[in-house]
Amino acid sequence: MENNPSDKNEALSPEAQTAEAAILSACDRRAAAGITFVAVHFDGYGDDGTTEDVKCYDDEWYASGEHEPVKYDGSHLQEHFEALVPFGYENDCGGFGDVVLDVAARKVTVERNDRFEDYTTTTYEV
Repeated sequence: MENNPSDKNEALSPEAQTAEAAILSACDRRAAAGITFVAVHFDGYGDDGTTEDVKCYDDEWYASGEHEPVKYDGSHLQEHFEALVPFGYENDCGGFGDVVLDVAARKVTVERNDRFEDYTTTTYEV
């Protein structure tokens, strides 16, 4: 099944739709400045979490911690990126990930990785 952009926006809260629109509205200026990706990394554990500052990159691909950000002020987009950070990423064992704007594709992607604890029990008589 193909993703329909209007279906995606219907699934987003009004706040998230506003945040996405604000982030996408700046693509032309970012592209003109040589910016290829804009991202926010988030990480949480034990009911506490942090969201890093907005960072801009001029690389061909984005992966958190793989490239050095360029000096470009994206702070005015901070609250918009934070509005797209998934709710509850900080709970229990926590989670981490990135909210990433691909400037050329004009696409915002949220990647969330959840941590969990697991164990196995072995019982036997001797």
